[in-house]
Amino acid sequence: MPVYDAPADDADDAPRQSYNFAPGYHGLVYRADTPDHGAGSRQHKKGEEEVTEDDANEAPESSAEQGEVRYKLQSMKWGLIPFWTKRNPDYGSMMKTINCRDDSLLDNKGMWTSMKQKKRCVVVFQGFYEWLKKGKEKVPHYIKRKDGQLMCVAGLWDCVQYEGSDEKHYTYTIITTDSNQQLKFLHDRMPVVFENGSEEMRTWLDPGRYTWSKELQSLLKPYDGELEVYAVSKEVGKVGNNSPTFIIPVASSENKSNIANFFAKGTAKVESKAAKTKSEEEETIKDEKKEVKKEVPTTPIKHEEGEVRTTVNHNGSEDNAPLPVPKEESKQGIKRELEDVPSEEPPKKVSRTSASPTKAVTPTKSTRKMKSATSNNTASPSKATGKDKGSQKITSFFGK
Repeated sequence: MPVYDAPADDADDAPRQSYNFAPGYHGLVYRADTPDHGAGSRQHKKGEEEVTEDDANEAPESSAEQGEVRYKLQSMKWGLIPFWTKRNPDYGSMMKTINCRDDSLLDNKGMWTSMKQKKRCVVVFQGFYEWLKKGKEKVPHYIKRKDGQLMCVAGLWDCVQYEGSDEKHYTYTIITTDSNQQLKFLHDRMPVVFENGSEEMRTWLDPGRYTWSKELQSLLKPYDGELEVYAVSKEVGKVGNNSPTFIIPVASSENKSNIANFFAKGTAKVESKAAKTKSEEEETIKDEKKEVKKEVPTTPIKHEEGEVRTTVNHNGSEDNAPLPVPKEESKQGIKRELEDVPSEEPPKKVSRTSASPTKAVTPTKSTRKMKSATSNNTASPSKATGKDKGSQKITSFFGK
């Protein structure tokens, strides 16, 4: 659809870009470029009563009145305020007009009569939230088009000027209908969604149709395209919160606030670190083996002349490996027998009254050190004192 005019991004009433769009915010509306009273004549109906607007408040002649139809994007506040309103309504009153039921447009009566005939529009946004009731708990879900395109939703708009003020206020409402099969589990109502640039959308916006008809009413039906629906963070339920994570699925790996993803990432990091450590250990072992091979020199085996190295297989050897044949000894071992030694009387005990025992005088003093048959000239180990560790009796230990 063509756009001949659009609001400035830095204007005071510029459309608000938010992941948690609330009533009272300025949204983006697409409509025919018509006067503030809408298409057709300047007469409106306030319920059953016909009302005529003051010509002094009229905008310059629109493209529709000139015979050329143009469309524009305009920033408007969500929550429709009818043109006959004298004072700025409170927030509670505005909340009652954020949505308009399609069945309330069947009859030509009520507050929507003039808007549905002359002030039809399309509200543009990326997606919307709906809450699933699970007992006392409410789980927010995000709904958007499966193909990722923007949603073009049927709406109505109006312009009001309060008493004693020259400022004009543009507001809008969203038309809802029965939910399609995909959203039945979530809610019984949903916005009326048009296909972008479709004939239905063009018919809805046509300023030449300024009387309500069955054709226009038939356009208000459930969306037959494919939607994507998933649970999101409960933080979206708090007005004022705003974060890109609000439209990310709770179960998605991209959602950092999901505790399951937190532990999954932690496990992956530990496994990755363990694998890296194991790989580094294997590389270290390989390097050590290479260094050991380099450090150990290979000693060549020399063969002497006349050396015989024939081997013979001996039964019972380890792994039945051939063993070298030993050379025959030229001399046989001599078995030494114990010589007869005249029995001696056992030594008599010597009294310890003398300072030292009497030593036998040898005629010649030999310089060779004699070995004792009963002593190996080593001191006997000293007995452990009571202070040594482990020398106490176990009964003494438990006695403490």
